[in-house]
Amino acid sequence: MNLKHLYLVIIAFALQITPAQTTASKQVSKFTIAAPQLDTLKTIWVYLPSDYQNSEKEFSVIYMHDAQNLFDTETAYAGEWEVDEYMDTLVENKSIIVGIAHGNNKRIEELTPYTNEIYDGGNGNAYLTFIKNTLKPHIDATYRTKTDAEHTTIFGSSLGGLISFYAVIKYPETFGKAGVFSPAFWINPEIYDLVKTTEIPESTKFYFLAGTDEGETMIPKLEEMLELLTSKGLKQNQIESHIIEGGQHNEKFWAEHFGKAYNWLTK
Repeated sequence: MNLKHLYLVIIAFALQITPAQTTASKQVSKFTIAAPQLDTLKTIWVYLPSDYQNSEKEFSVIYMHDAQNLFDTETAYAGEWEVDEYMDTLVENKSIIVGIAHGNNKRIEELTPYTNEIYDGGNGNAYLTFIKNTLKPHIDATYRTKTDAEHTTIFGSSLGGLISFYAVIKYPETFGKAGVFSPAFWINPEIYDLVKTTEIPESTKFYFLAGTDEGETMIPKLEEMLELLTSKGLKQNQIESHIIEGGQHNEKFWAEHFGKAYNWLTK
């Protein structure tokens, strides 16, 4: 094969490689902010309601973890939650969604409030302090937001479900509601002792979701937490819980149920 033919083969091959296309809505933007509590920079994704620019309304805010998986197939690990696609369908009851990119190899460290003897971690309080003291003030100063706990939700899955639940228990003055999907309660069993010794405000709301195909401990650990919350006197309107037959530990499962959780948490 001469050089001309080789060149044509290379060009033909290159033309077959199509770069991944973003699936993020035009309502999604990104910025970078220093996170001194974590000694790093954080990429933040922000979804603004379609009528944000043409109104003077203030909006509730939902803080979500693992931003890479929320809006864009191009950056998602194994499919996206399609949060922006769902939010774009809403005519009313809109919110600002703030996605916080996970720290890659520091994800376990950031999303666990306690150290695990096998997986380490335990820097969750610093991560939440970053959200409370650095990110939230920036969001509230930059966008028209409802700043009180009643209108501030924190939401995630797996380790993100764990840290979201912990955030509402530990910092109810900041986070009034939590979306808790497939929570990894098993990695930090200390969370049960925290709940036992903490007074939970009557305004607090939790939406739980888990699937029966998420491992042996998922449903028992969730049911244990639900029983504990009930024993502490939480009312029926404070807890919504769904155990889905065949539900698996993946973005597809969480995407399918995001809308229902969102509507319940923000109604």
